Amino acid sequence: MQRTTAEGRGPVRYGPPAPQPGLPVLPELVSLLGAAAARSSPQPPGGGTSLREAACRHWGRRGLATSPGNVAAGPGAPALLLALLGAHGGDVMLPRPCPAWWTPQVRLLGRRAYHVPTPAECGGVPDPYALLETVRRVRAEGGEPRVLLLSVADDPTATVPPPELVREACEAAQSAGLFVVSDESWRDTVHRPHDDLVLSPAEMLPDRTAVLVDLSGALLPAGWPAAVVRFPGTPHGARLHAHTLDVLTATGAMVAGPVAGAAAHALDEPDAVAARARAAARLHGRVAAAAHREIRAAGALARPPQAGRHLYADLGPLRAGLARHGVGDAMELEDWLGARLGAPTPGGQRFADELGALRVRLSTGPLLGATPEERLAALTARDPLELPHVRNALDLLGSVLAGLA
Repeated sequence: MQRTTAEGRGPVRYGPPAPQPGLPVLPELVSLLGAAAARSSPQPPGGGTSLREAACRHWGRRGLATSPGNVAAGPGAPALLLALLGAHGGDVMLPRPCPAWWTPQVRLLGRRAYHVPTPAECGGVPDPYALLETVRRVRAEGGEPRVLLLSVADDPTATVPPPELVREACEAAQSAGLFVVSDESWRDTVHRPHDDLVLSPAEMLPDRTAVLVDLSGALLPAGWPAAVVRFPGTPHGARLHAHTLDVLTATGAMVAGPVAGAAAHALDEPDAVAARARAAARLHGRVAAAAHREIRAAGALARPPQAGRHLYADLGPLRAGLARHGVGDAMELEDWLGARLGAPTPGGQRFADELGALRVRLSTGPLLGATPEERLAALTARDPLELPHVRNALDLLGSVLAGLA
């Protein structure tokens, strides 16, 4: 029998940061952080009451009633996921491709990560049949898969899995006895929220799902690290919550006090915060759609972007043109394309994709302009695609790809 390949117990390698909005921080958030800068009292492990209560209200507006006792906060999603996985135990099933920072969390814990192919129409969730078969093979070979990590608005593919696929993946996870961790950091960056419905696994498997949200997805700048996780309101959820707090305490992974106040304010989504999140999602959606048209016009492939500040391009159809430049795999493509676009273009190997596949994640932030003024102009423009600096950036992408035909 062919042995199932696991990724684990290896070195933790550099992973590219998540795509950033490239927009100025909201003035009211800056004021809140500045006003709290003199406070010296630290946040307790797992976050103070006001932050956890704000997270409950945030989830409540999305149909997930939550108690503060079932919430923990940490200084960013990586630290919080590391604590959660460390508290739970077992090997981890992940979709392929997946965010660049997921697999290192598993490696750091000395666990094994098993990547499962995603359906043709989207990323973020594993194909349910492939998931069941992979779990069966792993257990037959002595592995211990206990956790499924997925996302309902995906990095790197920028897709939103249809509700029926999320449902099928959850049913497969339940059948396989897996606990689900749903990364919903990009949920509020969906470009057309009235068209693309986001279904949380916590609505399907409320007793077997933890929901993770990194506030840098839509609400806070990445330089102010804060994330929250919602545990099931069950005895197992209570134990997992307690063990997660143990890990956060042992590692000193607490949200900075001034950041906690800004995070609680952002989670309550006052008018200015909510309006900025919607405007940013629309802007990145418009620019991502235009970049998608440039990619398709050059003969390359990409799923239509639905969420986030990025898209995932497959330049396989342009392999012959890339070979003329000495590009034969995703690592070489990352270096070659990034140098020509003047912006990071991490290759698919960063996201647990096949090295030989010529795939890259393209961020829309660099297309908005080179200065804060240009990026803010793109946010407030009636049609950002008519701005010369945005149009020039898109034209550069199109011309670089067209030269490979």
